[in-house]
Amino acid sequence: MPESTQLDHSIAQQIRRLSERGIAELAGLTGHEFRMLAKDTLASAAEASSDERTATVVVHPSLVPAASLAALLERDGKPGFVVEDMTDLEEFRPIGDAPVPDQPLYLVHDIDRGDDMQNWSPDEALAELRTRGRRPLTVTEGISWLLQHPDRLEPGSCFMTIGSRRRTARGLDARTPAIWISGGTGRDGRERRGAPKVGWCWARNRHTWLGFASAAPIVSD
Repeated sequence: MPESTQLDHSIAQQIRRLSERGIAELAGLTGHEFRMLAKDTLASAAEASSDERTATVVVHPSLVPAASLAALLERDGKPGFVVEDMTDLEEFRPIGDAPVPDQPLYLVHDIDRGDDMQNWSPDEALAELRTRGRRPLTVTEGISWLLQHPDRLEPGSCFMTIGSRRRTARGLDARTPAIWISGGTGRDGRERRGAPKVGWCWARNRHTWLGFASAAPIVSD
């Protein structure tokens, strides 16, 4: 995976970047309130962090829903969007392999795009991540990562976020969320060509251009 653009990715700078992108307004907070919320919720996690450079600040969906967060993504001046047939995105919640802290902002560490598992199915990839002791990213975590590292979304090298699944009366929905770049075809519309896109793939299908994003396990305080 190519190195990310050399920007300041300290936790403090990530919070400033989120504020500049309009997170506070989406959360119904003032800029000051958002910064204080971040200070209060991330203080202990930041102190416990052995390497702040590996940390990504995640916006919990209770603070800002995933679909609203996706709209803040940007590539070549085009905003991100959620595919039209995924109106139930907010029903995709963390699976047991991807527990999420019950707080509005939290940290995940050592995110990897999972390029080495391109052309694997989500079911195959989840089993492998378990073997590696890795935690699959949720869709909100994937979006939060791209808000800080937009260059991690590349043509031919995008990723799935199989830490999020929708539960049904019969078990798990067969769809798994993914984030890639729109080709501007079909219902996406030509005007969205090249834009970041949150969509889905079947849990047993393979795609040569989708890896499986994962992170180090979250250590509870």
